[in-house]
Amino acid sequence: MDYEFSDLISQLKQWAGEAAVRQQLTRRHLQLIDQLDARSPDSLFAQSDERPLIVAFMGGTGVGKSSLINRLAEQQIARTGVERPTSREVTLYHHEDVAINRLPDALPLDKIRISRHHQVQNQHLIWVDMPDVDSIDADNRALVLEWLPHIDVLLYVVSPDRYRDNKAWQLLLAEGARHAWVFVMNHWDRGLPEQKTDFMRQLAKAGFDDPMVFCTDCLTQQNDEFDQLLAQLQTLSSRQTAQQLEQHNRRIRMQQIDKVIQHINDDLQQRDYALLNKVLEQQWQRTETMLREGMEWSIKQFARQQVDKSGVDVGKLWDDWAQSRLQDLINTLQLQADQMQIPANALCTANDALLAATENNVTCQAHLECRKALLNPGNKAQRIFLKTLKVLEFLLPVLAMSFVSYELITEFYENAQNREEYLGVDFAIHSVLLIVVTWLFPYFLHKKLQPSLEKAALQGAEKGVESALVNIRLELVQSLASLQQEHQTCFDRLQFFQQQTRQHMQEVKSGADNNELNRLVIEHENRL
Repeated sequence: MDYEFSDLISQLKQWAGEAAVRQQLTRRHLQLIDQLDARSPDSLFAQSDERPLIVAFMGGTGVGKSSLINRLAEQQIARTGVERPTSREVTLYHHEDVAINRLPDALPLDKIRISRHHQVQNQHLIWVDMPDVDSIDADNRALVLEWLPHIDVLLYVVSPDRYRDNKAWQLLLAEGARHAWVFVMNHWDRGLPEQKTDFMRQLAKAGFDDPMVFCTDCLTQQNDEFDQLLAQLQTLSSRQTAQQLEQHNRRIRMQQIDKVIQHINDDLQQRDYALLNKVLEQQWQRTETMLREGMEWSIKQFARQQVDKSGVDVGKLWDDWAQSRLQDLINTLQLQADQMQIPANALCTANDALLAATENNVTCQAHLECRKALLNPGNKAQRIFLKTLKVLEFLLPVLAMSFVSYELITEFYENAQNREEYLGVDFAIHSVLLIVVTWLFPYFLHKKLQPSLEKAALQGAEKGVESALVNIRLELVQSLASLQQEHQTCFDRLQFFQQQTRQHMQEVKSGADNNELNRLVIEHENRL
């Protein structure tokens, strides 16, 4: 089960790193996932099914933790008195038959002191004496935080004059339901019943309904509850109770993962890509109208230059003004995306590439359409009619000459038989005029009906700019579609992790039927 838990966190962190590269997760999301800790007490032992219970002593300076652990061990194993505030090590006290598989990787061996005993009654207990959490040495607090994931039960030690210590109390609130807790008010010879009552009231505010609080006096060792404390710890070390406690810890850790996933899931669901697409369409219509009106003169100058080829610089087709209008559109889109918690940086990356290539793309598209228009000027009907005139320009004179030739031969034959006068001046003039007219008429129409090259170039430039604007809109839509697809992939993967987490939570049995265990734990994690 711990392997499944560790593997789940490992996969979740790997996915989060990849999603962050695609800018789908924020820094806050990564921090939440990085805070998930896969370490557990089981990781210290080769056979976790038979492992002992790990009990750590935690508290502020001067509350008597070391004296208490020495009394439990019936020997001097922890430093006491003036040595304590300067201690920079963790002391492990365990039975000689217990084999610790490995120690936490982050802890150097010179900061761990191990003591062994042969007490049969404490065989299933490992006691850990940790540095004071309120020490002025930051390394001491770091040691405590590093060891916490490996602890089953935290024995929270206070004194009548130090039970409201803020640093230790903040650590208790932060750890909350992640551990089982037993509370000891040491130096009870200086305590009052009202102080214990006030302490239990504070614990109730922290989430403990009926906490186990024992009053001890390690100095006089009289009229205290030390024997009850020792009996309680030995009871907790039984296999059944230890397994129930382990199940509870696993369930709480799964709840923590589920809460982090749900928090990220809620953020992802707030990203309204449909609304952002609607904003894009509205802004594009306004921008496109503005560009068409503002580029009219530039398009005419560009088309005239394509025909004249004079080499005179008439300025850019896609000038700074047009670039600024597109930049305004993209800025508005990114601002709206940021307000909708959609990763605007990812959108910015795609749109920067679009802005950089727009001038070249518009110009190339206009050149291409101009060349096509000049290659075949006019519309289809005009081109068909001009081709027809070209044929008639050749065919009509041929027909006219054929007619004249026929008349000439016919008249010659008839007049030769009748010995009459052959043709005349009128026939010659009319024949020439007929031939000239049949050629000149289609030639004149062909010349006069030739489409204007400048007009064709203008139409080609307009078509090129319109095509380029369509492509710009498609690229903007595609950038949003790609971002939305990344979002959906991220969301689906997150759903998979949540299903895995909740499945593991269902497989973990609850310890709710154990009243003793319920007194030691907070059932739900209240902090994210």
